[in-house]
Amino acid sequence: MASSSSSNSFLLCLLVTTLLVFSHVDRSEQKVRYHEVSLHSSFPSKACSTSSSKHSAISNVTTTLRVVHRDGPCSPLQRRPALSPEQILGKDQARVNSLHRRISGVSASASSSGLQPEAAGVTVRKGSPVATGEYIVTVGIGTPRRDQTLIVDTGSDITWIQCEPCVVHCHTQIDPIFNPARSSTYSNISCSSAFCSELDINGCDSGSGNCIYGVLYGDDSYTTGFYARDKLTLTPGDEIADFRFGCGQNNLGLFGQADGLLGLGGDKPSLVSQTREKYGGVFSYCLPSSPSGTGSLYLGGYPSSTKVEFTPMVIDPTMPTFYNLNLKAISVAGKPVPVAAAMFKKAGMIIDSGTVITRLPPKAYAALRDAFRLAMSRYRRAAEVSILDTCYNLTGYGSVTVPAVELEFDGNVKVALDASGVLYKASESQVCLAFAANDDDDDAGILGNVQQQKFDVVYDVSK
Repeated sequence: MASSSSSNSFLLCLLVTTLLVFSHVDRSEQKVRYHEVSLHSSFPSKACSTSSSKHSAISNVTTTLRVVHRDGPCSPLQRRPALSPEQILGKDQARVNSLHRRISGVSASASSSGLQPEAAGVTVRKGSPVATGEYIVTVGIGTPRRDQTLIVDTGSDITWIQCEPCVVHCHTQIDPIFNPARSSTYSNISCSSAFCSELDINGCDSGSGNCIYGVLYGDDSYTTGFYARDKLTLTPGDEIADFRFGCGQNNLGLFGQADGLLGLGGDKPSLVSQTREKYGGVFSYCLPSSPSGTGSLYLGGYPSSTKVEFTPMVIDPTMPTFYNLNLKAISVAGKPVPVAAAMFKKAGMIIDSGTVITRLPPKAYAALRDAFRLAMSRYRRAAEVSILDTCYNLTGYGSVTVPAVELEFDGNVKVALDASGVLYKASESQVCLAFAANDDDDDAGILGNVQQQKFDVVYDVSK
């Protein structure tokens, strides 16, 4: 992700959905300079509602999965007390810290007992980012199929679920824990298999000779068990035979009652890599625009849209999990902020489904913040909310005029963010600029999921 990372022909595609709400267009230049946002309509409903985005056609899509917010009314998981903005942003910062540690090459630390389902040795090489897991999908594992509700994560490779027997403990989940003995298509992967050596954390059970996987997250949560094969059912007509996944028998962490995680990263164990021949290395998603809405995960293609723009990916061969972009410039209300492109290139940027708020190098963030504050000078400032330092008290306002923010990537790709990607709603009357600064200019930037709302985001890994 640093400037030494090699670039190749991988493509990321950002597609603007056909419906952009709350936008005001300067007709003289056909450029969105401000968004007029209704504060009364900007809060999610307590009832599940389908997405308002409409696509005219689907281009070469093999299968489509429904994506919902883990804690929203569309979620199949049991309702939990709503997290406060401070709690959400605190968990988000923990994920960012763990991403930065992994990118910088700092190895994870763990006690051997924490990562062993039995008395086997486990080699720890790298830690994965904290599995904050805002978005989930439901798939089937085994024969007969057993539904599994999984966190969607582009920052992780290995897919895993909780399995019987729980040798030490399993975290609470709603669905019955998967019993591999009841699946006629289940099999363990041997220690001698090349698939075992592909794992960041692996070991061998001396009694059976079967491969042990481990995933250690940045907050010391973990999952470990046997690395296995079984049938993965994405939809009733779309099955993946001999899909490799972790059958977790010792799992500890705050996974929000989900059954496990679906890894969409770029390394060999991921769903994307395992299904490359079937889906061509192409997947895309449209995240729910609010916790009460629904979105989609597409494998093998992407929806047609009115505007399609491609920007090259940048690949760091030492970190193949992450999808990297070259951010070149930022504008506020149609005016470029004074940041040299070299500053963005030095730090690099990854796009991540699990990070909430976009992170920028400190000097770049300061320039964005100052321009935003100037454009919002008519509104009363409010106290900071966790990592967000530019907030406004909008008590008494029915709507607010918000300066548009545009991100420019390599290939002259200019992505005009929706208003929901500019403001973070801290309360009914308080909003904040939905960006934050990294601790250091060398820390990688991260394009978070708030800024990805109202877009179809397409990854063409093969190209």
